Amino acid sequence: MSLALKLPIRYSATNGFVTLDTFSQTIRQNFKMLILTNPGERVMVPRYGVGVQRFLFENYGSGMEGKLKSKIIEQSSFYMPIVEVNNILIDSSRADMNMIDLKIYYSIPDIGVQDLLEFTI
Repeated sequence: MSLALKLPIRYSATNGFVTLDTFSQTIRQNFKMLILTNPGERVMVPRYGVGVQRFLFENYGSGMEGKLKSKIIEQSSFYMPIVEVNNILIDSSRADMNMIDLKIYYSIPDIGVQDLLEFTI
């Protein structure tokens, strides 16, 4: 049983398009898209998305980490209430290279899953 296409879309010669087959895979992909999507980027849902890339060029002394954590929690609770954010770790040690390392520990209580999303932006 296929639940969604895996992004980026790829074609497999044996099965057609590569798909996601479990709820945890589908929720993980949707959560990742929520984090990476910029507000205004999704058609007809202008407030959808954290837009983590926008935080790259903020001054790190201006409370950027707090703003980013708040935005992730706000967006996930509104658009993905099935996901419970347990911890967010932001490593800005490479800020001088305009890079952020982000780890989001989350769980999906309804299906008993705990997972981790990691990004280098």
